[in-house]
Amino acid sequence: MIGKYRWPRDVRCVCMLTVDFDGPSHEIGRNLRPLGINSWGRYSGRRGVPRYLDLFEKYEIPSTFFVPGFDAEYYPAVVKDIHRRGFEVAAHGYLHEAWELGDEEEELLQRTHTILTELLGTPPVGWRSPSGRKTARTMRVLKKLGYLYDSSDKDYDLPYMVRLDGSRLSDMVEIPNNTYSLDDFPWFKFSMTPASEVLAHWKQEFDSLYAENGYFMLTFHPRSGWGSGGPSRARVIEEMIRYIKQHEGIRFFSIRQLADWCLNNHVEFE
Repeated sequence: MIGKYRWPRDVRCVCMLTVDFDGPSHEIGRNLRPLGINSWGRYSGRRGVPRYLDLFEKYEIPSTFFVPGFDAEYYPAVVKDIHRRGFEVAAHGYLHEAWELGDEEEELLQRTHTILTELLGTPPVGWRSPSGRKTARTMRVLKKLGYLYDSSDKDYDLPYMVRLDGSRLSDMVEIPNNTYSLDDFPWFKFSMTPASEVLAHWKQEFDSLYAENGYFMLTFHPRSGWGSGGPSRARVIEEMIRYIKQHEGIRFFSIRQLADWCLNNHVEFE
């Protein structure tokens, strides 16, 4: 099968469950007060993230939490707990920027990098674009800050080495994510699809990727409202974990763990 030789020995399919914290930064960055109907993001820090930490510990699953800098300032104890319990904390903008960035981009990237480094005592090595905005300038700043991977692009269904200014890097890898069919946002924000139907779709996606390249990444948000923070939608994630674990040769990775593998075998990832 295509791509199977790329994975560690005895691994047929690499699986990643990634969490975009997306707390009140999401509203503040859109000039909304995170109160009343706009308080959904506060659920992440108060209940959603703790719920998923317990779930991942229950099933002994490594995971990566992408955290905006503002949310780390707003919920420092929660972000520290993610790190304390052995999960990866990666960067995700400062105010979940939803506007076109100009000269302030480098300052915002540096600000979140500093916040997370000082809070956790170790610098983040991964980044995911908030709202999908990314340029060559973004990547130059991330490289200067020492990042090992980006997980923003949607242009492939396997990892590949980053190309910057016409050169293929050997020290920075793209770990693509699918924010359409393998993300809770479009299902719960726009189509309002019942959770049971979303689960059925995710299982079909997994079956196809397991059979082809063996690369599966699911992204969700621990918010209320359009997120998966609440009990019934969190149960869907638990059911998905159980389904994946029924398959032979699967292994769950944090993105840092997969990025390290790819960087150590970078000639295999064009």
